Amino acid sequence: MNNQQKSELLLAGVILARSTSFVLSKSAMNSLTPFNLLAVRFLTAFLFLAVIFGKKLIHIRKNELKYGFLLGMLFTIMMGCELTGLRATDSATTSFIENSAMIFVPILQFVFMKKKLKGAEGLRIALAVLGIGFLTLGTSGGLLRSGCVYLLGSAVFYAAAILVTNIASRKGDPLMIGITQVFTIGFLSLLLSCTLEQPRLPQTGAEWSMVLGLAIICSGFGFTLQPVAQRGTTAERAGMMCALSPLSASLQGVVILNDQMSTSKLAGCIMILLSLLVPVLLQSLRRPLARRLAFNHS
Repeated sequence: MNNQQKSELLLAGVILARSTSFVLSKSAMNSLTPFNLLAVRFLTAFLFLAVIFGKKLIHIRKNELKYGFLLGMLFTIMMGCELTGLRATDSATTSFIENSAMIFVPILQFVFMKKKLKGAEGLRIALAVLGIGFLTLGTSGGLLRSGCVYLLGSAVFYAAAILVTNIASRKGDPLMIGITQVFTIGFLSLLLSCTLEQPRLPQTGAEWSMVLGLAIICSGFGFTLQPVAQRGTTAERAGMMCALSPLSASLQGVVILNDQMSTSKLAGCIMILLSLLVPVLLQSLRRPLARRLAFNHS
């Protein structure tokens, strides 16, 4: 197994760990407000990480603090939009729309980095837009209802975070950047909760169980190790692998939260999944064709 394969295996674990956050957050927000939940979750995760990596944190560099803070800001906005949207819709729809972020990765690369769109990107974008349309079909306000608008905002900021992570992970120790990112999300969420909400600590064993699950599995492992995992692969590959998240979140939502999967939602999920997998499918089709041409030429 080469280094890229090891990085992508770790990234798959990170994505699957973070996919559990949709179900846990949906349940936790029955009693906790969005930024209150984020503050407790990420500051708890930071304390957990500080105990383990305290000696390394003492020697953290300015560059790592800078990129960790920048990523923390992007993820705070992204997750604020995510939880606001999650309150208005089910976990499967939230995950599929948020992970359509992958269509925004090449768009943002084109706008800010002048990187031309490849032939397959147009097909991916068309499938994803159709998929989002089917996911919101028959609901009041459709795509423009408040929940979906927030989720689309979450997708854009998620795409921006993936691109910045791809750069930041090569500018310093990605683990230190990841820990700084976790602290920043917790700190900024606490400020926003104090300003917009009435923050409190979890009161019951059930609340603490959900918060600790989110803190250790989703934040401590999922968020902290994303820069480490992305260092060994490309932003495009990282984007495609995020197809794992909505599949996992959908299954968890149906099994644990009894989310309903209508025909239109199922069609939307399939289209978005296809949009994420188009490069893989095209590559698998090209290989037999290339072999056939090579055989005929010989």
